[in-house]
Amino acid sequence: MTQTEYTVDVFWERGDADFLDNRYSRKHILRFDGGLEIAASSSPHVVPLPMSDASAVDPEEAFVAALASCHMLWFLSIAARRGYRVDRYVDTPLGVLAANSDGKLAMTVVTLRPQVDFGGERQPSSRDQSAMHTQAHDECFIANSVRSEVRCEPRFISR
Repeated sequence: MTQTEYTVDVFWERGDADFLDNRYSRKHILRFDGGLEIAASSSPHVVPLPMSDASAVDPEEAFVAALASCHMLWFLSIAARRGYRVDRYVDTPLGVLAANSDGKLAMTVVTLRPQVDFGGERQPSSRDQSAMHTQAHDECFIANSVRSEVRCEPRFISR
């Protein structure tokens, strides 16, 4: 497969907050390549209200959602190729933020908990379903990326 690049625009502005008192709003916008904009913020579990916005998506939730979404998309593809009709797929994944082995806060465990409702004559056994979930996990780009290198390449504004 050739290399494919993905981007998202992240926008934050101070507004009239002092900033130096550390009581500025963490609310910002994530704009995706198709034009969708999502309100984002730090988690109220990490930065207290009102500096955080509980109604916005936080990075930890986005991480858990990306893993769950990728797994689901692979699972649906695998089920279709195997001839199983999926009528409904629901997941309530759980991500745990805790100290890692280096003592740093990290998403240490993400547990996917999908429930799949199959329709039609052909119904997969529990073993078939487990095999499809295992394959989906093995194929999921996001799950395979959890160990990826994260780089920071600042672009400086000259004044």
